[in-house]
Amino acid sequence: MKICVYGAASNIIDKSFLDEAENLGRAMGSRGHGLVFGAGNGGVMGAVARGVYEKGGEIIGVAPSFFNVDGILFPHCDKFISTHTMRERKQTMEDNADAFITAPGGIGTFEEFFEILTLKQLGRHNKPMAILNTNGYYDTMIKLLENAADKDFMPKASMELCKVFTEIEPMLDYLENYNEIPKDIFELRYAKHK
Repeated sequence: MKICVYGAASNIIDKSFLDEAENLGRAMGSRGHGLVFGAGNGGVMGAVARGVYEKGGEIIGVAPSFFNVDGILFPHCDKFISTHTMRERKQTMEDNADAFITAPGGIGTFEEFFEILTLKQLGRHNKPMAILNTNGYYDTMIKLLENAADKDFMPKASMELCKVFTEIEPMLDYLENYNEIPKDIFELRYAKHK
C-alpha cells in the first residue's frame, strides 16, 4: 500500500513530534508500505521519510519545481515527481496514494487534510483516511469539526470519514483492513429533514 502522509516541514517543533513521525515511517516500512509525501527533508515530512527509508520502503516525493533548493528536498526518494504548482502537487499525491495519514502540521497540512476530506465527502474517492493525533495536537480541530456538525454546517456522518488515532499500529491496522462502502453523506444529512 502507498500511504500519503501530510505533515509539518518545520524543524523547530518539539522533538516528540519528530520522533513519533520517524516511528510512523519505520512502522510503515516494516509492514511493507510505501510513502507518498511532499518530498520535504525537514520536520514531520522528513522524519517519516527517514523512517521509511531505514526500513527499505518505497518513497515517492512530490514537490513543485520552486522547492528545488539545496537542503529542502529529501535526498533518498525512489521516485521524485516535479510539479508546476502546489495544486498539481496535491493532485499528484492523491493519485499516487492508496490511503492518507494526517500527522501534525501547520496550514499547509490543514489545507491538504480538508481538501482530501471534502473530496471523500463528495464521493470523489473512498480511500481510508486517518489522523495521527500525537500529543493531542488535533484535539481542538476535532472539536471544531464536531461543533460544525452539531450546528448543521456539515453532516454528522462526515465525522466517520476519517478515524483519529493516538497510536501508530492500530492506525495502520485500520488502513490495511479498510473496506467500508461509500456513504451518501448528503442523503444521510437531509434524510432527517424529509
